[in-house]
Amino acid sequence: MRNRLVLIVLLLCAGLHARNLSWEWWPTGLTDKATAGADTLRWMAGISGVASSGKYAPFWLQSNRNGDVSSNPFSGNLTAGVYKEAAHPERWWDYDFAVQMTGRVPLTGYFNLAYAHVRLYIFDITAGIKPMVYETQDSLLGSGSLIFSGNSQPLPRITIGMERYVPFPGCYGYFEIKGGLTHAWMTDNIFMKGCFLHHKWIGFRFGGRLPVNISYEFHHAAQWGGTHPVYGDTGSDWRAFLNVFMAHAGGSARNDQLNAQGNHVGSQQLMLTGKGKGWEVSAYWQNFFEDNFSFIGDGQNIADGLWGISMKQTRWRFIEGVTYEFLNTTDQSGPWHDRDGLCYAGNDQYYQNGLFKNGWNYWQRTMGTPFITSPLYNEDGTVHTLNSRVRVHHLGIRGDIYGFMYRVKASYARNYGNDNTSRAVLSDNTALLLEVKKHVEQAWGLDFGLRLAADFGSQWGNQFGAQITVTKQGIITKW
Repeated sequence: MRNRLVLIVLLLCAGLHARNLSWEWWPTGLTDKATAGADTLRWMAGISGVASSGKYAPFWLQSNRNGDVSSNPFSGNLTAGVYKEAAHPERWWDYDFAVQMTGRVPLTGYFNLAYAHVRLYIFDITAGIKPMVYETQDSLLGSGSLIFSGNSQPLPRITIGMERYVPFPGCYGYFEIKGGLTHAWMTDNIFMKGCFLHHKWIGFRFGGRLPVNISYEFHHAAQWGGTHPVYGDTGSDWRAFLNVFMAHAGGSARNDQLNAQGNHVGSQQLMLTGKGKGWEVSAYWQNFFEDNFSFIGDGQNIADGLWGISMKQTRWRFIEGVTYEFLNTTDQSGPWHDRDGLCYAGNDQYYQNGLFKNGWNYWQRTMGTPFITSPLYNEDGTVHTLNSRVRVHHLGIRGDIYGFMYRVKASYARNYGNDNTSRAVLSDNTALLLEVKKHVEQAWGLDFGLRLAADFGSQWGNQFGAQITVTKQGIITKW
């Protein structure tokens, strides 16, 4: 079935090529020309405050914010930075960078951003602290991808690859590809000390200028290396890296020797997109796996995943985008890992690992979907994930009403804990968010923002919160 689908797409592309829709052999759109005066060095400064009625700040007030909003019910941020955006998308080389730091009450300080990025023709090189969010759905309205959602603080990293889809030579723009490799450092040292993070991905897209595109993405990531409190050095050399890259067994710990060295996770995404003048509609399916790789739609955990539909349009600004998603992680390859001497390879317990007790979390926040509960909520002080089995309905809407940019999110989550033999609902939560932003030129060109959020249910109780932000941006110089 999959082979037939690919063949149909290729034949359709060939037919359209024969009709002279596009005869450019490699339509990269890149030239030697630069847009005059487009490079701009800017500065920004902002202040924000959060006040909430519950034990924590409401879910959508703090989730998927790259760790910028504290989980405390009362907090404040003072942020300042300089940045230069990429300004020459059609030139064969371009670059951008940013340095941004935040001071927070309760007292702490950290870099939100500190990176430099260079694009050389179709290849990208990024070094520094920058969020790893690789998702193709609407990032403003979606709940976040299953591996990197922007829920935790960004890791310092080096990434080499093609971060955007580029045409494959000889396919006249109807077949595109992207991919890359990341090496990152996990600096939280909450359980394991001095760990690394490995991430590689590849994506294919068919359709090009056609009104319908279909794409597929594969992501593989792993925590590895570092020092374990019991086993000591788990392997941080080139041989360990190759084991992690190929998902082979190795290392000093018995868990890694029996399975694969490191804590491995993966996801795949299929997306179908229809587009026209001023509008675009996408339907997508992401799955998640921690055991052996199987093509999306096969394997033991086919019942788990993220299904969504997203609409974007520019003709009527009151509603510019709508997204609906359904998330299920309750199957986890079945209820048993082994039983009666047989290995079923189930009971995956997503975002957890026997060696890396802190699991798929960074600074006590899940790096993937925030609906798998972050360890920062663990009242017993443990650092691992206590709730990995969830069912979620999520809706997002955004638009522009006479210069007031708004965003609405509404989610309902049922939580089943980690025991895959139980169907009991342990808790539930309805999370709401209303965000409004407005640029007021008469008020010294300030940008004002108001975010109202609430939680209802047994997970954290009923709680309400608000965040007010005031930011100012300016130009340092142009060239």
